[in-house]
Amino acid sequence: MNRLKRLLAPVLCTALLSGAVQAEEQRTLRVYNWFDYITPQTLVDFQKDTNVKLIYDIFDTNEALEAKLLTGNSGYDVVVPSNVFLAKQIEAGVFQPIDRSKIPNWSHLDPKLMKLIEANDPGNKYGVPYMYGTVLIGFNPAKVKAVLGDNAPVDSWDLIFKEENISKLQQCGVALLDSPSEILPLALSYLGLPPNSKDAGDYKKAEALMMKIRPHVTYFHSSKYMADIANGDICVAVGYSGSFSQAANRAKEAKNGVVVDMRLPKEGAPIWFDMLAIPKGAADQEDAHAFINYLLQPKVIAPISDFVGYPNPNKDATDLVDPAIRNNPNLYPTEEAMAKLYTLQPLPRDAERARTRAWTKIKSGT
Repeated sequence: MNRLKRLLAPVLCTALLSGAVQAEEQRTLRVYNWFDYITPQTLVDFQKDTNVKLIYDIFDTNEALEAKLLTGNSGYDVVVPSNVFLAKQIEAGVFQPIDRSKIPNWSHLDPKLMKLIEANDPGNKYGVPYMYGTVLIGFNPAKVKAVLGDNAPVDSWDLIFKEENISKLQQCGVALLDSPSEILPLALSYLGLPPNSKDAGDYKKAEALMMKIRPHVTYFHSSKYMADIANGDICVAVGYSGSFSQAANRAKEAKNGVVVDMRLPKEGAPIWFDMLAIPKGAADQEDAHAFINYLLQPKVIAPISDFVGYPNPNKDATDLVDPAIRNNPNLYPTEEAMAKLYTLQPLPRDAERARTRAWTKIKSGT
């Protein structure tokens, strides 16, 4: 899943890492993670604590990671796929099972979240969750109120899928993720259909719903909305929870008078997880487990959540996370909300083709 993070010059990470590790006889660990998805200090501290030389590379799409993994020799010891891609890659046999005896900090993980992850990783054998989030609604309260009044259904998918609402919001701008694997499950769920439907006919129904609102969608993009909503260029977006947290901070820092808020719709939404996994053939499996175990320490993972704006699945770290994040039910869902969240799953080929055809038509608007 492609999530836009706050810009951080990769040069900073490189300089800090090279300065923290002396060129002695050291083991080398190679990590491949999402762009700007960890604090530089975390990397420095790991190397100081373990004397392991860390080579840390970044990517910005699951597809880029998958292309490396499917060659059979990624060259990395730890990688961070999202849960749906993890499931596909498990089927392709690219990961080795996690040795829990080498990860005593596993005990900090939230059992309820681990149960959800089993939809993609039965038995939690191949992946360890790092961060998680949801797809939800971000909005500019003042602009939405100006268009729809005080009772705008910002806590419901009615805001997006009812033409009477989105047609009015069109005047201040509406953006949706350019992601059929996330938007079409929302449409299916809104229609009372399984979000991971394998029935090609269901995708025609979702397409019909989307085609009704399509004329009122300003654009589809999986990162542009973050800057646009922070600048006041659009008033509503369907995107990733942490992105709206970052957009709100960006607007505050710019002092541009824009307020960005978000709501996890009452009907439910997809929940995603970014997973730590060890490719088969990893050169340093021992230190790969050590790195994962290191990140599972509450005192280590909490500052990362503060930095990236996403919750982590570590139940013992929650009290250490910035209150602005941990006390926001749209970032850290309540138990009631959690019961309505669902994980996305890979589709069989026929259903995937049907979804792709529907998305092509929706995007073109014809």
